[in-house]
Amino acid sequence: MTALAWVAVGALGGAMAIARFLVDSSVATRLDADFPFGTLAVNLSGAAVLGALAGAALSGTAYTIVAGGGVGTYTTFSTWMLESHRAGEDGDARILWLNLAVSLVAGLVAVALGHWLGGLL
Repeated sequence: MTALAWVAVGALGGAMAIARFLVDSSVATRLDADFPFGTLAVNLSGAAVLGALAGAALSGTAYTIVAGGGVGTYTTFSTWMLESHRAGEDGDARILWLNLAVSLVAGLVAVALGHWLGGLL
């Protein structure tokens, strides 16, 4: 990968980290619920985009920049796990298991849908 590609990964990653914060906080503020809908919205939209990139057969440096630098920075496994852990610590097993199950099942559906849409391009 060229130096310019690495700069693109960093620049896109920075922009997508800001986008993650804005989407998460916007959704969480609007819904104001115990369930972490903001993180769910971020991860599902990221999964759909990643599926679309794969379905469109993007590869090479472009895939590394967009999927790794962009989508990889935008989505957040660690926050999903932290929110699940906190729900468990707070004794809210319903939120804990619902967060894990909905994120996994809906995430797989989002990837499949994105892959199908990407294949249409």
